[in-house]
Amino acid sequence: MITPPDQDAVDQFIAAMPKVELHVHLEGTMRPATLRDLARNHRIDLPVSDDASLAAFYRFRDFDHFIEVYVAACECLRHPEDFARVVCELGEDAASQHIRYLEVHFNPEPHARKRGIGFTELLAGMNEGRRAARETWGVDMRWIADGVRDADSGPISVEKTVDWIAGLSRTDGVIALGLGGREIGYPPELFAAAFHRARKAGLHVVAHAGETTGPDAIWSTLRHLHPDRIGHGITAIHDPVLVGHLAETRIPLEVCPTSNLRTGVVSDLAAHPFRRLDDAGVQLTVNSDDPPMFGTTLTDEFRLLRQQFGYGVADLRRFTVNAISASFLPPDEKQALQSRCDREMNSLVHSLDLV
Repeated sequence: MITPPDQDAVDQFIAAMPKVELHVHLEGTMRPATLRDLARNHRIDLPVSDDASLAAFYRFRDFDHFIEVYVAACECLRHPEDFARVVCELGEDAASQHIRYLEVHFNPEPHARKRGIGFTELLAGMNEGRRAARETWGVDMRWIADGVRDADSGPISVEKTVDWIAGLSRTDGVIALGLGGREIGYPPELFAAAFHRARKAGLHVVAHAGETTGPDAIWSTLRHLHPDRIGHGITAIHDPVLVGHLAETRIPLEVCPTSNLRTGVVSDLAAHPFRRLDDAGVQLTVNSDDPPMFGTTLTDEFRLLRQQFGYGVADLRRFTVNAISASFLPPDEKQALQSRCDREMNSLVHSLDLV
């Protein structure tokens, strides 16, 4: 008879295991104290004077309300040094969870249009924080520049984003064009030309799809944008043919369970299709999306997989392998990261007697 692993040991494994995150939004990672500081420094009136008021601020009625709150928080980022601070703190928070590598979404066009922060200055601030995070905590990051599909400026938000990132060097850290914002009313075909330009420039492309829309939106995204990965994509579960296509083509989904719950995309975690998509062979990665806003961390998301869906150590390791495989790192860096994580995981398994 095989004795099941001690659950305390599995929890210790989750806490200490090396992790990789592919779907986290920089503006949504602001620590509560940082958000309050920046609001005060820039004389922005936000109802976030203490932890209780912040919790109320982050109590979302639905996805549209979440977007409203997210935009309000973005108003507090006014200078390159604000971005450097947020990135550096993200690195410290990641290190505390043993996150080795992150691909971080950010929204440059609204910051330039609404707050007058030039893209070059904004990116310089972010890269200052990135260098500090790497040198201080050994956490590596790359950037995904998101165009905003429902921006006041219209499709030009995505076009301008491509203009800015197409000619950057590898050292600037921007590896992909992304597409975020409200899906409903802003179909992917509006942005096909911009995505084509990004691919021609050698950038990866990724798009949010099937978070608040159905399988048809995912199919349309695949046809018009040809993404390397899909952000969320969980409504694919309603179309068995689409699920089979995603499994066959190995197009990864960046899944964020707590985010889906907090924005009302799923009614409860029992209704979340994570396990069904995984069982069908879809390549899933585990992510926190906007962790302070949703009261979660990447570590919490892995705990949720164990507690809600019954995953064990081997599967938790598999999701980290999925993330490394789906990352946009060059092959040599990807292999080095995989080797490092393998060594650390193996050491943990033996030290916690989880063999």
